[in-house]
Amino acid sequence: MRAQRALGTCLSGLIFVGLAATGCTTVAKAPSTSQNSSKSIRPTKVTYNYTAKDRDCLKRAMYFESEHSNHDGYMAVGSVVMNRLTSGAYASSICGVVAQKRQFAPGVMTRTVSDLAEPDLDQVASEVLNGERHPEVKDAMFFHTEGLKFPYNNMHYVAVAGGNAFYEKRGLDGALETPAPLPGYEVAMNYVTTNAVTTMPSPILLPTGNQIPIPTLDPTTTASISAVPTSTVAVPAPRPAIDGAAAHPVSFGRAGG
Repeated sequence: MRAQRALGTCLSGLIFVGLAATGCTTVAKAPSTSQNSSKSIRPTKVTYNYTAKDRDCLKRAMYFESEHSNHDGYMAVGSVVMNRLTSGAYASSICGVVAQKRQFAPGVMTRTVSDLAEPDLDQVASEVLNGERHPEVKDAMFFHTEGLKFPYNNMHYVAVAGGNAFYEKRGLDGALETPAPLPGYEVAMNYVTTNAVTTMPSPILLPTGNQIPIPTLDPTTTASISAVPTSTVAVPAPRPAIDGAAAHPVSFGRAGG
């Protein structure tokens, strides 16, 4: 009897332990598909092509508009140029933005850049084209000489650099009055080379000696012909090469409000 009770106690203990172990067992949940997919998704960058000429236009705008200042002034002007490019409200190329009439300083594309400034300009140009922006310029696409005052209430100032005051145009509700530019991390600049378009003249096929037709005598003729006149083959003169279309001249201006 005692043995039966002891056996029953042991069995009940085993059953209890088994149930307890079953209750404490947990299964690790697989990460949700939505979390994985959200981490794997990366925003697609908008790609803009630029040439060596565009890079030069960017450097010129930074140099002449920032009063030949420093890295901070160059970066601020360069950020405005890129903001205009990516806003969709201006030209679709860097040179198109810089060369727009009455926007940037007169002569920005024709005046001489000091050789001493070239290293700094090259560095900042590379940074801007790689997506860096002035941290305070934000969405600004306008600037004027520091210290000037204007009676407009939509000029929302965000930065002062390189002798210029930079501002966004915002309404009374704080909303931008211009299309918002893309942030630097959403922009990819793709360098392309430009090759001069040359048009080769069309080849001229000249008849060979065996292909020149030689007149033959009619065997039925009774006329005495002393000599057969030599036929003359007219050879067309080569056409001149077609030059590429000349670029239309552009004029320049100051980037302001």
